[in-house]
Amino acid sequence: MVVDYSSPNVAKPMHIGHIRSTIIGNAIDRMYRALGYRVIADNHLGDWGTQFGIIIKGFRAFADQAKLATEPVEELERVYVRSYEQSKADPAWLDGCRQELVKLQQGDPENLALWKRFIDLSMAEFNRIYKRLDVAFDRFHGESHYNDMLPGVVKQLEATGLAKESDGATVVFLEDEGLPVCIVRKKDGGFNYATSDLATVQSRVAEFSPERIVYVTDERQQDHFKQFFTISRKLGVATRLDHVWFGLMRLPEGTFSTRQGNVIKLEALLDEAESRARAIIQASSPEMPEAEQRELAKAIGIGAVKYADLSHDPRTMIVFTWDRALALDGNSGPYLQYAHARICSLLDKHAAQFPGEDFAAAELLLADPAERQLALQILQFPVAVVRAAEAYKPSILAEYLFDLSQAYSSFYQRLSVLKAETPAQRLSRARLCALVAVVLREGLGLLGIRTPRRI
Repeated sequence: MVVDYSSPNVAKPMHIGHIRSTIIGNAIDRMYRALGYRVIADNHLGDWGTQFGIIIKGFRAFADQAKLATEPVEELERVYVRSYEQSKADPAWLDGCRQELVKLQQGDPENLALWKRFIDLSMAEFNRIYKRLDVAFDRFHGESHYNDMLPGVVKQLEATGLAKESDGATVVFLEDEGLPVCIVRKKDGGFNYATSDLATVQSRVAEFSPERIVYVTDERQQDHFKQFFTISRKLGVATRLDHVWFGLMRLPEGTFSTRQGNVIKLEALLDEAESRARAIIQASSPEMPEAEQRELAKAIGIGAVKYADLSHDPRTMIVFTWDRALALDGNSGPYLQYAHARICSLLDKHAAQFPGEDFAAAELLLADPAERQLALQILQFPVAVVRAAEAYKPSILAEYLFDLSQAYSSFYQRLSVLKAETPAQRLSRARLCALVAVVLREGLGLLGIRTPRRI
């Protein structure tokens, strides 16, 4: 299967609105790999289009080379915003932007070199953030990769009678399916997202023959994917196509807006997450070596951010607040990480007190209701993974892991492990604890969350 997710735009920093597609897509990616699929994680970058004429024109006039060296993507965004604003106020400037775009599309060496530079600078920034998030892709084929295929797609649509001319544009009428008209070639001869996606799906089917292709985007693109999927089927694409849409992330005062200056950069969120986690670690474990504190803060802080998102049904809207995103207690990533670390500590104590004893092959004695409930909960792990994957809802797995940790807490409060009445009971309960730790580690790993042995 192919999973298409994250897909940031070149020359723009990633903000917290990008995190949902990135970590929901990555969790789907991880779950299907665990189920035995060969997954192709494809980051379909926004690396082509009218914005590049605006950026190229603005870059030549406004770029600050010093800032470009220290904050390249932020500087490219600043250049874009300034050039865009000028294009609105000055028709001659707008015409110049269009000329730069035409030159780029026609292969002008200088404009192509600038465009490639913008991509390289952006990719370096994106990859740094992906590394922090522990997210990896198999390929980064942006819109430009399929650009040469677009005229052929329109010809194919015309040859099959699907596309017709309407007011100078080439469109596909979809009224029989209850969908609006889909433009595949604009009046000025340019193409749009539908044309690009049709070329992309044909390329992926030809290259991989996938069982399914999954697209992870926000809710605003539902109509686009309904149109695109419908046209794909009419063109004979038999591969299952699924759109996994998610609710937008908003601030308490409303939506994000670059013009209002209230966009929270994704890197700022990750920095704050690690900083808050580090402060807690320093207060509770001041004797811990500094390097270990930093690594632990990364695992806890970024785990908190991921779980705060993944524990919600993807289709719900999330109102972003720092406290909610970085919660370290309740139904949170750190709570589950701490449950795992507590079990590791218990098993270390068992090994120290009873050296040489191997509980891994011990018979499970499930006499107490708390033991039976915990064992039954462990057995549900494969079912939870399958359900979460099939529904494309990592929240199902997150809910299961929280329920498991609650069952473990009840078991631990009710029954003694190290001071069990008999050696057989002790070994049985130690094995049960170890199985919980395995499930928490594997389950959180499928959500892209690390599980330190010590917290």
